[in-house]
Amino acid sequence: MGMQRPAVLSLLLLLLLLVALALLSPAARASESPQYTTVHAESDFEVRLYDDTVWMSAPSDHPSFHVATKLGFHRLFQYLMGANLNSSRIRMTTPILTSIVVPGEGALQSSTYFVRLYLPTQFQASPPVPLPELNLRPDKWPGHCIAVRSFSGYARDKNVVDEADKLAMSLSRSPWGNSTNYPSKNAYSIAQYNSPFRIIGRVNEVWFDVDCKSTSTGVEAY
Repeated sequence: MGMQRPAVLSLLLLLLLLVALALLSPAARASESPQYTTVHAESDFEVRLYDDTVWMSAPSDHPSFHVATKLGFHRLFQYLMGANLNSSRIRMTTPILTSIVVPGEGALQSSTYFVRLYLPTQFQASPPVPLPELNLRPDKWPGHCIAVRSFSGYARDKNVVDEADKLAMSLSRSPWGNSTNYPSKNAYSIAQYNSPFRIIGRVNEVWFDVDCKSTSTGVEAY
């Protein structure tokens, strides 16, 4: 019997993953995402002004970006499936956003992650309270600007740092070079839009919070 339990648990985790993948299909992706307006665009990045948003956040201290994202999403998925005080079923949204927090200044390598899921419009004003054992919390983001760089393939520990470095370099050479001192707890965030089984045409983004007011582009964001 002891040998059967791991196999049963593995099967349950596989079934959970398959349901999650179905919810992360292109059709699900088209259902709902946070709203924004593009206020600036260049060849390798753009700046978006996002509306006020509420996300459900799963903190993780795991040293690996990839593992932290999987563990955080597993808890968020339980929340979506009804592990909240209302037993509410919540529709999947995109993207899955992993925010990297770096203590102090300097290198982009991380020590803490927050895996976040945008809450659908019907739950923005009053998110269902997650069960305490999930260690989740709602995050209210005021409307602000975000610099975005897109990249393909799978988001993994090494390439997310490389992509963040590329976005930082692009910003430093643009009118937005002095805008990244916007008050933010995040060094950067990685947005993922596709299921793990999709190989071709994957879409990911690296996000930097930026201050629209600090640029010389003439953008009137507020």
